[in-house]
Amino acid sequence: MQVVSNRVCAAVDSFEPIRQFYFDSRYAERRGAPDICDFTFGNPHEMPLPGLVEAIRYHVVPHNKDWFAYKASEPELQTFLAERLTQELSLPFEPADIALTNGAMAAIAVAFRLLLDVGEEAIFSTPAWFCYEPMLLAADAVPRKVRLQGERYDLDLCAIEEAISSRTRLVIINTPHNPTGRIYSRDQLVALADLLDRASERIGRRIFLLSDEPYRRIRFDGHDFVSPAAVYPWTLISYSYGKVLLAPGQRLGYLALSPLMPSADKQALQSSLFATQMALGWCFPNAVMQYALPDLEGLSIDMHTLSAKRARMTEALEQAGYEVLRPEGTFYLFCRYPGGDGEQYWDALADRDVFVMPGRVMDVPDHFRISLTGSEPMIERSLPAFAEVAHAIQTERQAAE
Repeated sequence: MQVVSNRVCAAVDSFEPIRQFYFDSRYAERRGAPDICDFTFGNPHEMPLPGLVEAIRYHVVPHNKDWFAYKASEPELQTFLAERLTQELSLPFEPADIALTNGAMAAIAVAFRLLLDVGEEAIFSTPAWFCYEPMLLAADAVPRKVRLQGERYDLDLCAIEEAISSRTRLVIINTPHNPTGRIYSRDQLVALADLLDRASERIGRRIFLLSDEPYRRIRFDGHDFVSPAAVYPWTLISYSYGKVLLAPGQRLGYLALSPLMPSADKQALQSSLFATQMALGWCFPNAVMQYALPDLEGLSIDMHTLSAKRARMTEALEQAGYEVLRPEGTFYLFCRYPGGDGEQYWDALADRDVFVMPGRVMDVPDHFRISLTGSEPMIERSLPAFAEVAHAIQTERQAAE
């Protein structure tokens, strides 16, 4: 007799590749060891930003008896964020457009429950962050995956249009994109908006867009960023501070509604946010993180150092024979092994205590992802191993031929 619900069983199956990697793999055996080169997840490998520590330390001290009382989306912080988002995205946000959440995952979960009924469909492009599918399944929704296009991993608008059915309710866009680092241009987003308008008219119901933007402020070479919320009114934005602060364990984020959304639709969503966050298990940030938010808003991972890491690893990996897609944003490198079996390469790197995110967990087994949050000494230790593995496997292949 089945004990666990069908929705959770489906989510468990979808999560299995990343669960196995984190808990039951060779990486799991060595995770946390001080001498490994760990480029798997976007975790910090150096001490945190001083401003982050100072803000949390200051705000953990209670100022009154209600300091640690229940906190929903506090109005003064909604006002603060509306002003900052208006400046950053050049859109006229109002306080009621913003729901504070305990990270972007909570914001995404809230968006799914706000918009999707049982059996309705959500489209997203792959390779993708490995949590969209299980989170949709846990919400009793149906994931519809389409591939990104070409060597640059552009949005495949034709594939998205073909995937839209009468059950489609949501399209998910991740920009800057994990794992490729692509930032989608205004022209691409306008074309997507036109497509969604036509499709909504065709199926007789509005298709919403979720713009997942946790890496929005991590951009290289002065690259511009345009939020889909600026070109498609029926857009919701999920955002996390865990990336720009490099502190994913301190959960702080928000779900924002595009201020361009028609007022009737926006008011319906606004009036449902609090109940949805409560029903999902109190998806609000804890009190201390809310108090600290204004102090954290201006902090950032060191982009100069991150850019130097990107350049160093890209050059060395390309010289060794790997294909590297130079990211426009995020703190990842998306790489292709120089021919052969991806698992063979991954194991050979693991033999040398170098661990990367295997592409199989993102449905691209001939690729891997490197998190540039690894320390500089870690990077320098790893580069000879990358070169040695590429040379050894290619030599072995040539001998076999």
